[in-house]
Amino acid sequence: MEMELGSVVQFLEGKTVLVTGATGFLAKIFLEKVLRVQPNLKKLFLLLRAADAKAASYRFHNEVIGKDLFRVLKEKTGSSFSSLISEKVTLVPGDIAQQDLGIDDPNMREEMLNETDIVINLAATTKFDDRYDVAFGINTLGAKHVLEFAKGCRNLKVAIHVSTAYVCGEKEGLLPETPYKMGETLNGATGLDIYEEKRLIEDKLIELKAEGATDKEISVAMRDLGISRANKYGWPNTYVFTKTMGEMLVGALKGNLPVVILRPTIITSTYKEPFPGWTEGLRTVDSLAIGYGKGKLKCFLGDLDALIDVIPADMVVNCIMVAAMAHANRPSDAIYQIGSSLRNPVRYSDVQEYGQHHFINHPWINKDGQPVKVGKIKILGSMASFHRYMAIRYLPLLKGLEFANAAFCRSFQGTYTDLNSKIKFAFRMTELYRPYLFFKGVFDDTNTEALRIAANQKGVEADIFYFDPSGIDWKSYFLTIHIPGVVKYLLK
Repeated sequence: MEMELGSVVQFLEGKTVLVTGATGFLAKIFLEKVLRVQPNLKKLFLLLRAADAKAASYRFHNEVIGKDLFRVLKEKTGSSFSSLISEKVTLVPGDIAQQDLGIDDPNMREEMLNETDIVINLAATTKFDDRYDVAFGINTLGAKHVLEFAKGCRNLKVAIHVSTAYVCGEKEGLLPETPYKMGETLNGATGLDIYEEKRLIEDKLIELKAEGATDKEISVAMRDLGISRANKYGWPNTYVFTKTMGEMLVGALKGNLPVVILRPTIITSTYKEPFPGWTEGLRTVDSLAIGYGKGKLKCFLGDLDALIDVIPADMVVNCIMVAAMAHANRPSDAIYQIGSSLRNPVRYSDVQEYGQHHFINHPWINKDGQPVKVGKIKILGSMASFHRYMAIRYLPLLKGLEFANAAFCRSFQGTYTDLNSKIKFAFRMTELYRPYLFFKGVFDDTNTEALRIAANQKGVEADIFYFDPSGIDWKSYFLTIHIPGVVKYLLK
């Protein structure tokens, strides 16, 4: 398809944009970027979960513009920063898990339907094993509710639905930018019906409450239900399963609406803008780095030769902006996978080497003011080797503790039960992360590359809206940008 591309900055001028998930990582970066490069945007409706306007304002000031991310914009605008925010930003308390996005104020809803040009759905729960009712409400029904709201917008130019590349589950080889049809499963199992899943969740909650289950028991039951439903149809966890069903609903219900599905891989700290290294929220690769830096990571389970597909957050936001312009007023089935595994692959062995290099040369200082010494860690290249490691390390301890007295138990920082539950937790976490530590897929980004080429050929501001990972020097990025950013913003 021939894309009509021009200036993204000009495209955004005078536009009104609705952003869901406004307190999330990507939404913050989008907000900062759009206000910095196009202050003549007409309006930003920011939907965030809050009981009322006061709570929404509190969250926005503490969780969004109070962040270091906005310091460049504050320096650029000076004393006019507050007036820019109050003039351009309209906070909308709501909840995408509900019809009409949970917007109670009918006047606000009508204003949004009349004025919105662009809808960007960034709301998601990314926890792998969140409660099924919560993940389904946000990731699946939320996608439907946002799309239905977009359909009601009288001047809509385009809607962007941000999903995840890992809707592929544990597929191997080259993974294409193709849609998921309603009821399609990864393992060939039949019977996946999204509305039946909704009924199943409702029935289970009624059953649990009738049995007098505690809040904790309900949480555990709903968590386990999500994993079992995902596994039944071939997905490894609740997150990717509910995100896939969200994509199915978007594809089935969009009609002639100009809709783009964007699938990022593992999103990491900013590459360039507004400054390198800003990050928020712990991701797989970062939790490993932090555990290692603190001296708590004694072993690494995974295939060191496996690719870890990472993409800096600012590149994802830039891709959103260029895709919005490219598909405005043009009905399409566009799916863009934005990652690095095809054009500039990085492996776990590389990341391990960068982490060792950083923390050996720049050790973390613990709360006692002492540098934490790190060295090589044990590599467990299979689940079998992990089970052997756990058995050798903990089985004698458990056997001893069964007959131990209380003082002996305390020397192991807890009771036998505590240790047993910690081991169970370790196995559960390992099983959750296993698919990504042994991942054998490579994400095709043919569509994304075509968008990049078209943008470059048509004179789109490539220096401002860059999203090509092939130019990243991963060693430099990890050693001088990402790991220092993780240490600064995440390593408490």
